Amino acid sequence: MIVAGSRVALIASIVLNVFLLGALAGGAVWLELSKPIPGGSLQAAGEHLPEAQRNAFHQALRSVRRDGRQIILDGQQARREAADLLEQPTLDASALSAALERARTADITMRTKLEQRIVEFAAQSPLEDRRLLAEGLVRRDARQPPPAKKSP
Repeated sequence: MIVAGSRVALIASIVLNVFLLGALAGGAVWLELSKPIPGGSLQAAGEHLPEAQRNAFHQALRSVRRDGRQIILDGQQARREAADLLEQPTLDASALSAALERARTADITMRTKLEQRIVEFAAQSPLEDRRLLAEGLVRRDARQPPPAKKSP
């Protein structure tokens, strides 16, 4: 009886430990994926600004996103519609093209608004902060080698 109880306790302990290890690994992956994209993105461009300017930069971008919330929602809805159309037995190519066009228009509109806000932010920033923004915009490109040229 004691051996059977020990066996159950051992199995329960192993299952619990496997569950906890999975939870830790999943949490680590989630934390890694939730980090901002390093360099190359609009928001990441401000990561190396001094703290006060970085906070103001991020607040400015959040403000644009908040004001453009309906545009973002419209783009998400258009992508969902495109996904739904792709899953239909018969593809309606014109409806799919229209949904993708709406999504693209929403994306371009938001990017344009974000870029304009960065221009306004930069216009009010000293040269050193503008240099940090410039470095942030091209940082990802500097880490990636250029694509190989195809030989004729």
